[in-house]
Amino acid sequence: MESTDYEHGAVPADQRKSWISIAAVWIAIGIDLSGAFLGVALATGMSFLPAIAATVTGSLLLGLLAMACAYVGAATGLSTAMLSRAVFGKIGGAVLAIALAVSLLGWFAVQAGFFGSNAQIAFAELTGLDVPVQLFTAIGGVLMVLTALWGYRSISRLSTLAVPLLLLLLVVGVVVAFAEFGTGGLDAPVEATITFGGAVSLVMGIFILGVVSAPDMARWAKTPRQAMAAGFVGFFFGNSIIIVVAILLARVMDQSELMTIYFTLGLGLVAVVVLILAQWTTNTTNIYSAALSFSSISGRLNRRTLTIVGGAVGIVIAVLGAADFFVPFILAIGVVIAPYGGVYLAAYLTGRRGSRFTPGAAVPTVDVWSVVAWAAGILVALATTNPADGLGFGWASITTISALDGLLAGFVVYLALAPLRHRELPGADPTGEDASAPTAADDDEPSGAAEPRETARTSGEATA
Repeated sequence: MESTDYEHGAVPADQRKSWISIAAVWIAIGIDLSGAFLGVALATGMSFLPAIAATVTGSLLLGLLAMACAYVGAATGLSTAMLSRAVFGKIGGAVLAIALAVSLLGWFAVQAGFFGSNAQIAFAELTGLDVPVQLFTAIGGVLMVLTALWGYRSISRLSTLAVPLLLLLLVVGVVVAFAEFGTGGLDAPVEATITFGGAVSLVMGIFILGVVSAPDMARWAKTPRQAMAAGFVGFFFGNSIIIVVAILLARVMDQSELMTIYFTLGLGLVAVVVLILAQWTTNTTNIYSAALSFSSISGRLNRRTLTIVGGAVGIVIAVLGAADFFVPFILAIGVVIAPYGGVYLAAYLTGRRGSRFTPGAAVPTVDVWSVVAWAAGILVALATTNPADGLGFGWASITTISALDGLLAGFVVYLALAPLRHRELPGADPTGEDASAPTAADDDEPSGAAEPRETARTSGEATA
């Protein structure tokens, strides 16, 4: 089948979508079982109001960061991995693309594990039969891979169907739980095992990979401004809704499994259908973005083939129990991947008037300054992560949110190094911009779509 997701170039203007459809994708991604798991962890590891405050704070920061990352994706029309090529060079970009892809495959495996465990609970409740969780994990993984094969369009259609059902289920669950169990459990004392900063880092970490890879979806937006609106709405509401609902239900009912909670409320069959749909939309996007990242390494790599191969690897990892390492994994994502977001934001800010973000533009083999900024961000994130949260050194505290510390450090270090970097380039502007290059398109126009090099209008994808 012909590839039509423009993984090696910019999305054409006539293929761009409205901000509402893109926001719906991100909301559907955010409402998933991993968010429910995190909500339960926060409900049992800290008091009610601090848990809610940490969720809102983390989601608000995600929404603001998503606006910036989505802007870059829509303005250039490029995927996250193709942006890494522009920022880090051919080999540097390939290394970063592999890091993104491996993180996404790991996230796919974790989510498939959640799908399997909850499907097993549902099946046992409905039939009384105890079927191995690995079977449900594998079946769910296959369904998600099949949807990802058809790319963004199928993900958008699935999300349009899922979001109203998901929101309805969550609201009904909370109303029924309060009616049957009251609100007394909200104030029940708990042993505080999670710090506020650690909680915000977890809330951000659960979706920070989605923020950094926001260009994968934002490149489909009609304009950068629409992408920004979709980014804020999608990430703020998509990330916070399921976590807040899980905190409420876990505190009120003193339960740790969302599927068990819904069966207790008499909503089990509805929950089976809707929560499976939620996990389907979320994990389809993970494997889709992982394949995009791998395919950016070379124009010879086909996204659909990589989707199948990556999906098979992810399913095997999931069956082996990746979900058991959920919390350390999302902390690790925040440490390693979040700083990259800061670097490419700074790179776009200083070089947006140049040609480096044009599809097919010449780039160096390795952009050393970008790599240094990324490494500095990782070091700062590790230094500011509290060891009590499961990862890091705890040497210092900046914002108390290690993932945000790393992203900001990557951003600031790149800006600080930009004059040195551009001093090496003949004819470079000391501000970090190529004065001889054409200016960027206006905010209301997707700049990547109008480049003459792009052949996607006729061939289905652009040249690498």
